Amino acid sequence: MKKQVALDLKKSAEKVAFNFSRPERERNFMQETFQVKSIHPLSESTAYVQFKKNTGKVGVAFFYYVNTRGGSWYYFFPTYDHCVGAEKLRDVLHDVEQENFQYNFKENG
Repeated sequence: MKKQVALDLKKSAEKVAFNFSRPERERNFMQETFQVKSIHPLSESTAYVQFKKNTGKVGVAFFYYVNTRGGSWYYFFPTYDHCVGAEKLRDVLHDVEQENFQYNFKENG
């Protein structure tokens, strides 16, 4: 991961922690506060961030980098259902790559 992208990830994770710690946050019934516990890169453009809550629990967010208009980190808090879908998507992407490969050898491809 490039240094500036990593620095932006850290900044983004800290912003998420701050925003989720706001007492007026919608559905923050337990008045939870968040702090970045750890950041773990998964690839050049993905990472997961562990957040420590004041309740003692840990939350995990999946961050992904989109390199458009200067680049930005986006995130969501995944569930097991998201993981199942992502595993299936890997097979679909493989099939698409196999199908598209032939077009690398055509004149106007």
